[in-house]
Order: sequence, then C-alpha cells, then structure tokens
Amino acid sequence: MNCYKDNILNIDKMNSKELMNKAADNIRILAASMVEKAKSGHPGGAMGGADFINVLFSEFLEYDPRNMKFEGRDRFFLDPGHMAPMLYSQLALTGKFSMEELKTLRQWDSPVTGHPELEVARGIENTSGPLGQGHVFAVGAAIAEKHLAAVLGEEVMNHKIYAYISDGGIQEEISQGAGRIAGTLGLDNLIMFYDSNDIQLSTECAVVTAENTAAKYRAWGWNVYEICGNDVDQIRGALTMAQNGNGKPTIIIGKTIMGKGALKADGTSYERNCKTHGAPLGGDAYINTVKALGGDPENPFQIFPEVKKLYADRAKQLRKIMDAKYAKKAAWAAANPEKAKLLEEWFSGKAPKIDWSKVEQKADDATRSASAAVLSQLAQQVPNMICASADLSNSDKTDGFLKYTTNMVKGDFSGAFFQAGVAELTMACCCIGMALHGGVIPACGTFFVFSDYMKPAVRMAALMELPVKFIWTHDAFRVGEDGPTHEPVEQEAQIRLMEKLKTHKGKNSMLVVRPADSDETTACWKLAMENTTSPTGLILSRQNIKTLPAGNDYSQAAKGAYIVAGSDAEYDVILLASGSEVSTLVAGAELLRADGIKCRIVSVPSEGLFRSQSKAYQRSILPGNKRKFGMTAGLPVNLEGLVGGNGTVWGLNSFGFSAPYKVLDEKLGFTAQNVYDQVKKMLKK
Repeated sequence: MNCYKDNILNIDKMNSKELMNKAADNIRILAASMVEKAKSGHPGGAMGGADFINVLFSEFLEYDPRNMKFEGRDRFFLDPGHMAPMLYSQLALTGKFSMEELKTLRQWDSPVTGHPELEVARGIENTSGPLGQGHVFAVGAAIAEKHLAAVLGEEVMNHKIYAYISDGGIQEEISQGAGRIAGTLGLDNLIMFYDSNDIQLSTECAVVTAENTAAKYRAWGWNVYEICGNDVDQIRGALTMAQNGNGKPTIIIGKTIMGKGALKADGTSYERNCKTHGAPLGGDAYINTVKALGGDPENPFQIFPEVKKLYADRAKQLRKIMDAKYAKKAAWAAANPEKAKLLEEWFSGKAPKIDWSKVEQKADDATRSASAAVLSQLAQQVPNMICASADLSNSDKTDGFLKYTTNMVKGDFSGAFFQAGVAELTMACCCIGMALHGGVIPACGTFFVFSDYMKPAVRMAALMELPVKFIWTHDAFRVGEDGPTHEPVEQEAQIRLMEKLKTHKGKNSMLVVRPADSDETTACWKLAMENTTSPTGLILSRQNIKTLPAGNDYSQAAKGAYIVAGSDAEYDVILLASGSEVSTLVAGAELLRADGIKCRIVSVPSEGLFRSQSKAYQRSILPGNKRKFGMTAGLPVNLEGLVGGNGTVWGLNSFGFSAPYKVLDEKLGFTAQNVYDQVKKMLKK
C-alpha cells in the first residue's frame, strides 16, 4: 500500500500513538462483533476506517455531549451507510450507544439499524445508504453554515462540516456535482475524508476505475492531501492542515486497508479481501481476528479501560471548548439582540410567519408565474429561506425570489440564491444538507420531467422528514414544441406515490400539490411553508390557466380536494382534476349544462391531503353513488383511485408529442368539447 506524507505538518501528538491504535482496534472489534452477531453486515470497511474516525472524534470534532443539537457544533456526515458498524462503534465510545444496543444490529426495533438513520441526539447527523448522497448533504450543510455566518455573524456560525466518503461514493456520478459546486463556492469549512481502500463489494476498484482522483479534485479547486489512512500521525497532520482551508474545501485521500487486522481461519491475513466487505468474518476467522486485536471472542462487546479514559478525557475537553463557545454566543447575543432572536427562531424548526395578503396574483396566469409572485414575497418576508435552481431560474420562475436577493458566490454568501448548475440530484441533496444543518428553509426548482433525476433524494428527504420545498414547473405535455423528452407523463404518478407512503410515525411521507390556477398556487405555497415535517412538491404549469369562477374558496385547498365555486347544488356528475385540467372541466361543464346535465367540479391539488381528511368529508366531496369523470394530463392512475368504479378517467397512455400546446390540447382531447363528449358517453352506459 502506498502511503504519502505529502508535506503533512509535524504536530504534537494529543494522545500517544499506542493509545490511539488501541482505540481504533476497539472500534474494529466492536464493528466485527456487531456484524458477526447479526450474521449480516459490512465489517471490512469499518475496520479500515476505524483509525480516521477515532482521530476525528477523540481529537478534532467539536460538539457538546450535553446538547447534541447545539447549532454551533461541528457536523459529521457519513456517506457509505454500509459502514454503520464503524459509526455505531465510535459513538459507543462517546457514550451514545450501549454495548447491549450494539448487540442488536439489524434487528427489529433496534436503534442500530442496518444503515444509520438520522438521530442527532445520538450523534447521527444524516440517514445514509444510497452512495454519494451523504457527502453531498455535507456540501449543503457547508453552504448553510456559510450563509448563516454571513447573515448572523461568525461569532455563532464558525464550525466545520466533516464528511466521510468511500470508493463507491466517489464513483457515483453525484460526486461530480459535489466536487464542482464545493470547489466553485470555495467551501473551506468542508473537510472530507476519502476512504480509498481499493476494494469494492464484488471487485477490486481497479477493475472499474483508473482515474486520478487527486488530480480531479485539484482541478475542481480543492485542497488535496494524500496520506496513509491508517496512520494516526498522518491523519492528524492532514486534519490540522485542513482547519485552515485557505478558501478551498479539503479532501483527505486516505489509503486504507479493507478489513485491517482481519485474519482467516488458518491465521493468514484476511486484509484487502472483497469477502470482508459485505459479510461476517465468520467462525475461526472472527475468533482469530478478535484475539489478534486484543479482544475476547467470548466477551467482545467491551470498551478497553484506557479507551474509556481517552473518551472521558475528551468529554472534559469538549465541555471546556463548548463553554467557551457558549460564552462567545452570550456576548454576541447581548450585542446583537435582534440577531439572537432570529437565531433562536430559525433553529426552532417552526414555520415562519408570513403575511399572505401581500401576495398579488394576476388572473389567468401560469402557475409557475404565480409561484414567482409568491417567491418574491417569501424572499422579502422569510430571511432564512434559500432558493436554488438547476440553471433554470428564469424558466422555472425561481427568479421571482432572485429579484430580491443575490447569488451565493465564493467569498460572499450573504445572498440567498444557490445556482446549482445543471445538476438536479446534486442540487436536491445540497438542499437536504441545508435542512439537516438547520437554521434555513431550502427550496429548489427545475422542470418536472427532471424530477426523475431527483427521486432518490426526494425519498431521502421524506425518510428524514425534512421540509425541503421542491418546485417543479412545465408540468405536462403542454411544454409543446420541446417534445416528449421534456413532457412529463408518468412523473406525477411516480411522485404522488410518496403521498401514499407513510413514515414510521404514520404520517404522509410527502405533500404533493398541483394548483389549479394562480390563486390556488398561493394557497398551495401556504401549505408548503406550513409543512415542517415532510418535503413538499409543487407541480406548476408553463402555460397560462384561466382563473376559476368568482367566489372560489381557495382556503379549502388545505383539505386536498374541494368543490369549485359555480358547481350545481343538485348535480348529475362530478368532474374532478388537478392543475390546469380543472379549468378545462369548468369550460366543459358549461357545455354539459347547456344540454341539461348538472355538474359538480372538484379541484384535487393533493390526493394525499384529501385522504387524510375524515371519511365524512371525503364522502361529502366525492359521494360513492355519483358518477365521476376525471381528467389528468398524466397517467389515468393519477385519478382512478378517486373516481373508482363508478366513472372514468381521461388521461394519457403514451409519451407526449412535439407541437404547440394548443394543438396538443386538441389532438389529445384536453378540451371542453371532449369533456362534454366523454361525459355524455359515460352517462349513456
């Protein structure tokens, strides 16, 4: 294995190398034992990474063991979730997990899940699993910290964001976006350790990659230190140098040994073996390994006395470090009472106070433009909101927010707009990282068809119950001339599945809203800003939409579905839709009424919200005994659950076409006349 000094500074050792190696071996024993007992898991990577994480937690990471949610703490984001045994073992040394809990890895109702799940009180800053996303959360957190420091002051926002990434995370395409963005913005508060052990789950890394990783990150504008990732002194040196980023993020490329310290059943080395990546060491191999590391195979779940003292001493140090931070914060608060109040409010997680009466909407407007009107007010009224766009701000109309702020740039993070470039997944993960950091409310925009790129991140936001606002415009085939590549058809069905998926707390994992006109857009944005427990997706139109009839009670949108003004009290058929199709139904109803057919029109901005209402309310809006006609610019399944067996749905069953949207409306049957024709046909059956 190649180990590099790479001009690493010589520094005084904070603890003896012998003690630090002992602590790392303790982590290795615990990690291997957790996996062995569970008969499932990943010991090899954990054993190789033990040295770095031990140095970080015992000598560098600054947090308050008494108050794990202190806003000024350093953050540690784990990217490779399969290295959960390493993190749990490390946190056990800090007293956040017991030996009995470690024994329950991957079991029902265990706090030590197969991949770590967000629990800040125990030191877990992010849910991790899908490779690549975890270190991008760190990028987002670093952006949030920089912005808050610019707005509130470095006296209270001056901490480091640490990330841990593996070979797999480096290979995931999202690492390109993270590297580019962090380098471009000069995030010198970001320090990432790359666990480069040359071994993957099924192959050696050389089989799938031959790139020069160091050169790549240098090209992006990072500080790059190449070290032996199992050498305490080199790890310390690199981390010390990284504290002063000199305007650049830092990556420490640590050459580590997969399965460090592991022995086979015959006593030979089990290091650098793919088999240790994703399976227990097993039998005599496990026994030999634990013995060689100084543990007791009969009683492996122990913390060595000297290691226990190491972390007890570190806890005392941390209390002193934190007390100094608290004193500094108190002095700052006394000098800046208004900012101190904002700090408390922003980190409370409560919904901001917004005067919605100041939002002025135009009649017959596109809902993306209506969203811009809302965003203009949010930019002025919500000072801790950050808005982002994937190089589409003038098209997804997030520029409504940008009109009242500036782009974040290297050296100046006082603005609240994040230009992510063409990187939808990276942007989404950065916004998730901002939410994980706390103190800011992130939103991001792109075309709805590109939500496909974002879905893995949306799922992670839902799993962590993070209130990120996803703004998706160009919601249907009415993108027109751009053709089928840009026309979402199946996307709404895909994203609305998140409304049907419940969290472990029994709540909808996501709020998805598709407003019917400009005023309903305001109502939907109000729901989004009041939603503090899950992500929100806003699906918005490119084209203008005729405003719903006068007297419409838009506040009813909060119930997910409601009766549109002008509906007949006594009716023969219920017409239901979301988005622009509602106005088409209104026009179709006029034709039907002229033929003696009375109609109730129902706008359904969110089926998930509607299904959360009482059964009585649901029946009052969509009685089971009434015929129903649904219209959707997506797959019919969007409305089939609401229409049921006593009706029909008009939707799309193919990709879109390239033509002006009004032509497509005619060709695809999204007209008042076709509403009339289809309802007449249905009623005859």
